[in-house]
Amino acid sequence: MNLGTRMRNLFRIKANRALDRLDDPRESLDDSYDRQLDLLAQLRRGLAEVATARKRLELQGEEIGARYERLGDQAQEAMDQGREDLARIALERRSGLEQEIVQLRGQFETLSQQEERLVENERRMSARVAAFRTQKETLKATYTASAAQVKANESVAGISGDLNGVGRAVDQAKDKVRQMQARAAATDDLIARGVVQDQTATPDEDLDHQLAKGRSSADIERQLQAMREQRRRGAVGGGSGWLSIGRAPSGDEQPTG
Repeated sequence: MNLGTRMRNLFRIKANRALDRLDDPRESLDDSYDRQLDLLAQLRRGLAEVATARKRLELQGEEIGARYERLGDQAQEAMDQGREDLARIALERRSGLEQEIVQLRGQFETLSQQEERLVENERRMSARVAAFRTQKETLKATYTASAAQVKANESVAGISGDLNGVGRAVDQAKDKVRQMQARAAATDDLIARGVVQDQTATPDEDLDHQLAKGRSSADIERQLQAMREQRRRGAVGGGSGWLSIGRAPSGDEQPTG
């Protein structure tokens, strides 16, 4: 495989992976879940801001209320001392605080109602996000299992693109093995028939092979001749055992003078 083919295959694999990520519903589910978490975080920040403003008004109202009570006590003390002028000043100031308290109370009640709505919205949205998370994980697990099953089925059926490439490589390897086996058998046959000489053999090895075959044939003929002589003389079954093995027949011996 040349460099250009490798680069094309690498680009194709990366492109397929990128497309798989775009088409993967698990990515979309995670993105949707992240967006819901962001919205929930924004809602909680808004709730915290409203609660802070409501608490600030509450503290301000308590401070004004304490001053309102103190002015009332001062007006009563001034009347007890016969200082109606001081009592009038205290009551006038107290009256101004009363109007301020009425306005502050209206703002406080509005923020309290808004906080209650935000708390309820936060509770509902938290429940929805939790439910979506459960559904998301279930869908992701189902998709993952299904994808694994598809790959397993494709592997068994041999319809996967990668497996097709592997199958082609195996078939090519098998063809090359069969060709090499046929070539080896053909060359063995040519060497056996002497058409092609074995260059690894020692010099004159073919003559040694032919002479060895001749010696084997002559030895067989000698043994057959000995058996014929023994049968003719009626000496079948006799002999001197292992001492006679390899000796020439007795009829071939020359008489001594």
